[in-house]
Amino acid sequence: MTTAYSESSTQRIPGRAWIVRILGHSGRVASVTCSTAACRMPPRSEDLTALCTFAAAHAAAHAKAATVNPHAYCHCGSQRCGAHPGTKTSCAGEVVMILRHDPIVRRVWSLEEVCAMCAPLIPNATVLARAARPNCTAKPPTTPSGRVPAPARPSIAGGFSSAPAEGDPAPARRSSRAPQRPRRRRAGQGR
Repeated sequence: MTTAYSESSTQRIPGRAWIVRILGHSGRVASVTCSTAACRMPPRSEDLTALCTFAAAHAAAHAKAATVNPHAYCHCGSQRCGAHPGTKTSCAGEVVMILRHDPIVRRVWSLEEVCAMCAPLIPNATVLARAARPNCTAKPPTTPSGRVPAPARPSIAGGFSSAPAEGDPAPARRSSRAPQRPRRRRAGQGR
């Protein structure tokens, strides 16, 4: 899954979804998972409050990093509108990014690109962003070589980054250790 979209494409694409979930394990421990495989999650822990805080921040970071694609079709509609089964509607309107989180269950956060007709019908959903209206007259910026620059991949809070776009190279891993400075010798000290 990517967080940015290409302005040049006008072809409809599936609406994206990210799911952050807390899973319980034997021994009173739990873990956090994300539907984006590139995200690093904390280790299993008995501290459910800390894991819930991390999961909420992780979902918010995905929402902040994602740009709503105006050419996406409704993710809810692609799931046969299972998020609002009692209400019939036709998917239509602008694309919006919603956050679904049930305060009673408190273990799943879902970010989804859905249509403006489905968004108000989905229980426990909050609209976070709307797709920017496409500007058909504007040309995409180009570099001197004539190539369109790739969209920047914003980093996501928590020590992980968004998933690479298709065709992007894998990000290089950085060492968390500080560089070592050579020791200074005092005057009069020998080897």
